[in-house]
Amino acid sequence: MYKKQMLFQKLICYLALATGFVVFLYSLGIMTDLYDCLYSTMMDPSDLTYTTVPGSIVYYNMQGFNKAFLSTSIVMLLLACLLFVTQTNNRRKYYIGNYVATGLFVVATLVIVVWAHFQIQEFRAQWLAVDFEALKMHAQMFKQKYTESTFWFDIHYGVFALCLIEVGLLIYNCIWKMNLMKAERELIAKGGAV
Repeated sequence: MYKKQMLFQKLICYLALATGFVVFLYSLGIMTDLYDCLYSTMMDPSDLTYTTVPGSIVYYNMQGFNKAFLSTSIVMLLLACLLFVTQTNNRRKYYIGNYVATGLFVVATLVIVVWAHFQIQEFRAQWLAVDFEALKMHAQMFKQKYTESTFWFDIHYGVFALCLIEVGLLIYNCIWKMNLMKAERELIAKGGAV
């Protein structure tokens, strides 16, 4: 049973690292279409109301969120690395550091997912309020990219589902590990061999 659990914990720690990397890449990509389509519509960055496309201010509204989201994705990556620093990926017996590292990753991931989900939904609604006819005319006139796609907003469901699955797997692993350690202690107390 230990071999299966040890393999499982190694896999989920690598998955935590991969999940952090996916969130990091997503945080880099979420502004791509907005920049390509809307940046050139703002005629004067000091006066955000001076635009050729009504609603294009969503690009500037998202800047603060995007910066914070990028920072939190880096924190998530660092917390995934902490799982390896504390050897949560290959330790037979967990110590307090392993539980702390796992708990920090789980809590941080849940906070990031909930916070970012509501922010992204809000900015998606702002994106859909853009005057797409004016944006299309602007794109044709200045030979800029044009899209009405909400791909970068909608893909967050998949990215955050991956995060929630990882959180569930880490919690399951901790419970499994605690049960195995408890059974091992009971066996040793009875004079049995491990």
